[in-house]
Amino acid sequence: MTVYDFTVKSADGSDVALSCYEGKVLLIVNTATKCVFTPQYEGLQKLYAKYSDKGLVVLDFPCNGFGEQAPGDIEEIDKFRRLKYGVTFPLMAKVNVNGDGAEPLFTYLKSCKSGVLGSDIKWNFTKFLVGRDGVPVRRFAPMTSPEKIEDAIIELI
Repeated sequence: MTVYDFTVKSADGSDVALSCYEGKVLLIVNTATKCVFTPQYEGLQKLYAKYSDKGLVVLDFPCNGFGEQAPGDIEEIDKFRRLKYGVTFPLMAKVNVNGDGAEPLFTYLKSCKSGVLGSDIKWNFTKFLVGRDGVPVRRFAPMTSPEKIEDAIIELI
């Protein structure tokens, strides 16, 4: 099994088969607009702008499961990230990342790459780096800035 076996919802509610990203390096992030880590959008956008032509795709999954830090509907979230941080990478539908209602993709990612404190995601801006073969390679904690994962991305592209 790889991430290519999953279908998720895009921001507009349509199905996105992750197999459409086959051969790309993916950085999958659960985000929030009202989080102490929200400024990481800037660094994520810089990575996307710098490496998208080499095959990097950042996938943004808003998550309201940690202190309700992703309030509002998906249109408000998209407007915020575009206007405040100039974000152009793909936005997906809001998801839960833990518990019974967790998005299956995140259940899979957590099973492949657990964190320091176990498999559950502890906060927003947890980042999963996925190789071109669709297999998760690394998991980065929320406090790990996008700039600090650039070398890991370079190794894969």
